[in-house]
Amino acid sequence: MRRVNLPEPSTLHGDDLDFAVLSWGRATDPVALLLHGYPDSPHSWTAVAEALVSEGYRVVAPWTRGYAPTDVPPDGSFHIGALAHDALALHGLLGGDERAVLIGHDWGAVAAHAVAGADGQPFRRIVTMAVPPAAAFLARTDGWLPWAGRVARQARLSWYMAFQQVPRLSERSLDRLVPSLWRRWSPGHQAEAELEAAMEAIRPRRTEVLRYYRHAARWWTVPDRYREAQAGLMRRSTVPMLYLHGRDDGCVLHDWSDQTAAVLPEGSQVETVSGAGHFLQVERPDEVARLVLDFIGSPSA
Repeated sequence: MRRVNLPEPSTLHGDDLDFAVLSWGRATDPVALLLHGYPDSPHSWTAVAEALVSEGYRVVAPWTRGYAPTDVPPDGSFHIGALAHDALALHGLLGGDERAVLIGHDWGAVAAHAVAGADGQPFRRIVTMAVPPAAAFLARTDGWLPWAGRVARQARLSWYMAFQQVPRLSERSLDRLVPSLWRRWSPGHQAEAELEAAMEAIRPRRTEVLRYYRHAARWWTVPDRYREAQAGLMRRSTVPMLYLHGRDDGCVLHDWSDQTAAVLPEGSQVETVSGAGHFLQVERPDEVARLVLDFIGSPSA
């Protein structure tokens, strides 16, 4: 097993957006791009990143657009298509090749689902966590009544999405709301370190972070340059995918996992992580890393 060093902070200079990133491993190894969600930061990937590096991957975890210290995008777009566009751009900036893998949690998973549906996307395998593909929310494999029940229960859990559409009030609430969401979404997990890192990224950019939700609710406003990338969200994945969901997730119902299995392509897997809530990569990092590596394989194998 390779010795894993501390993550190295650096900046990747894109055509119109500079990304602050944490990176582990050798620059010559195959790329594993890890995308964080809300309310979070790339620091939550540390334990999983170390396991991937030990197996021969170069791991890069950016602060996604708008999260400090990554730039605020000049075009002001925080649409899903923009997030997918960034993931594809990062693959190029890192010199990624056909061995690269993409791993996303929460909003990072949403971006990864959009990438997965894009024609010619460059990732060999894609792993998503805690937010299933959009098609899973529409699937009714067990009939209309159970589906309607899931939608109703999910709507109660997703109240915060509506609240975060309210300007100024929701910005002012984040210092209290973010810790509350972590407690509700990952019951029993003591998240002091993760919360501190998340708030360092969120406090300077409150409005930008909330625009993820505001722009998702206004999907018709997506700029033309991101429309094709955003369209991938509703398409079937072009590569096998691993989907992971915490059994005790207080944000997204675990029940959607059964529907997820029905909409993924051949060779995909859906796995439940017991004893974990929404932030499963910090609650059960060893189990998550094992499942991920079993699926993507060692690049040296």
